[in-house]
Order: sequence, then structure tokens, then C-alpha cells
Amino acid sequence: MGRLKTLLCFLLLLGFTSGEELQIVDQAEFIKLITEEHYVVALFCPSGSLERCEEFEGELTSIREDMIDVMDGDGWVVKLMDSPLVEEYAVGKTEQPVIVMFRKGLPVIYDGPANEEIMLETLVRYKEPGVQELTDSTFEHQTQAATGATTGDWLVMFFTTNCHLCHRLTATMENLACKHRGRMNVARVNKETYGEKTGRRFELGLEDKPDIIFFRLGKMYRYKGDKYDPETLSSFMTSTYGDQAAEDIPLPKSPLSDLLQLCLDYLSAYPLLVGACLCVPILLLVAFLLIMRSDEDEPKARKTKKKKKEEQKEKRESKKDK
Repeated sequence: MGRLKTLLCFLLLLGFTSGEELQIVDQAEFIKLITEEHYVVALFCPSGSLERCEEFEGELTSIREDMIDVMDGDGWVVKLMDSPLVEEYAVGKTEQPVIVMFRKGLPVIYDGPANEEIMLETLVRYKEPGVQELTDSTFEHQTQAATGATTGDWLVMFFTTNCHLCHRLTATMENLACKHRGRMNVARVNKETYGEKTGRRFELGLEDKPDIIFFRLGKMYRYKGDKYDPETLSSFMTSTYGDQAAEDIPLPKSPLSDLLQLCLDYLSAYPLLVGACLCVPILLLVAFLLIMRSDEDEPKARKTKKKKKEEQKEKRESKKDK
């Protein structure tokens, strides 16, 4: 009987201990989870910050059941140790624990404190995506940037398909959109595909880098910092945008101006290629002129020879007459 009680106590203790820890997954398991599951909350823990990780893990464990209930039972809460994948979702401050929630694969960073009430309220509020995708046909209609911005303030990131940093900023932009939902708007524009005319409107060029602009009350403010963490960009939206020069929002370009800007963008981005393309027609023109000139010189040469023969013939005839 005593042994049975000891065994039961051991099992209860084991269950209690395992309940205080999150399931650790490897990279392959993690990718499968975010690909197949509706909601996944991942705690990325660096081994150099284990004490801080334990704080976040304890709070996540305490809200795990409530959070899964809110997610209609379709949710996972896991932990990854020293995973390089954290660099794909967080830009900067990855030496500290990072919490990322995936909604059908779309990431959003949690940048709040290790407090169970705040964590649960924030993650539930972040359930729905917040970033809007804008194109040439929807940008002005949605933002009304040039007509007074009656739809509110907008933080817009212009990106290219091959910009790795832009893709890494997906979770940060979602954080800003969810955090300021109902007060400000956050959007993305692909400046080389469906938003290329809008990109040329603001003369952003074709470089593979994020161009972040804040539109407020008929003015625009370009972000020129080198930090892309949620805290820094959120401060830019609420206060530090005023440290940048306020610019008038340009109207959409006319077809001719847009074509000229396109040429300037390509000349700036690919000077050697554009130079080579310009050299080809110039060389063809020079070759054509040389050919035409040689064709003109040839009849003259023939005419000169004929004239000499006629002069020699006249001289001979004149000698005969004498």
C-alpha cells in the first residue's frame, strides 16, 4: 500500500512538472506545424538567456489552455532552443527570448512583458491579420494620401520580391498593424509588380530594400533609421516621425513622367546594362553611316577614273590633229 502511494505521488509530480514546460520541437517539426496547423505560438529561446526564457515559458504554460480554447481547440504552444529560424521572423534583439504567433503560417511578434494576463489579451487580439496589401489601383483609393488622408494615418512598406530583409519584416509589420488596429493603418506595396507605378510616384528606385513611409495629414515622412524592431517602428508611427523632414505627397505621375521615371530607375539600378543597351543602337548607327559613306565614295572614284581616260583620249586626238 505504501509503495502504491509513493508511485501515485511520483506520477502526479511528473504530470505537474511536465505541465509547467512547453513541448520542445526541432526545425522540421516546427515547419510542419506552422504549415498544417491554424494557430501556433512559438517561444524561441537562446541558451544565453535561459532565465528570461523560463519566465516567458512559465507564463505561456499558465495561459496555454485558455489560449487554445480561444483558438477553438486548434492551437499549439511550443518551444525551440537556439533555432536559427528566429532570424527569419525577428530583426534585432534575437539574443533575448522571442515569441511569434503563426496564423495559418502568417507570423506576428509578441513584444510585451512576461505577464500572463497581458500575453493572453495581446495574443487573442493578434488572432486576425492586420497588414493590408495595396496595389497601383487601390493605393490612392484606400489611403487617400494626396486628398487629405481622411482614412487616417498610414505606415506603408514598399518592398521587392527578392528583398530578404523585407520578408523578415513580415512579423514586425503584422505586430504594428495589430497593435495600432483601429487607430492607424499598416500596409505593404510590391514596388516591382502590382505597385510599380506607386513606387515610381515616390521615386523609390528598384533596390532590394524596404522603403518605409508614414503618411499623415497630407504629408509624408520617410523612415531613415537602421533598426527594424517593433518598438522602434512603433515609436516612429506615434512620435519620432516628426524628426524627419515633412514632404508634400506627390500626385500620381502622368504616363510620360512615369515612363521617364522608369528609365531613370533602370539607369540608376543597372548603369552598365543600360549603357550597353544604349551603345548597341549607337554602334549600329555609326556602322550604317560608314557603309553609306563608302557607297558614296565608290561612284566618285569610278567617275574620276573615267574622266582621266577621257582626258587622255582627248590629248591623243589633239596630237593627231597637229
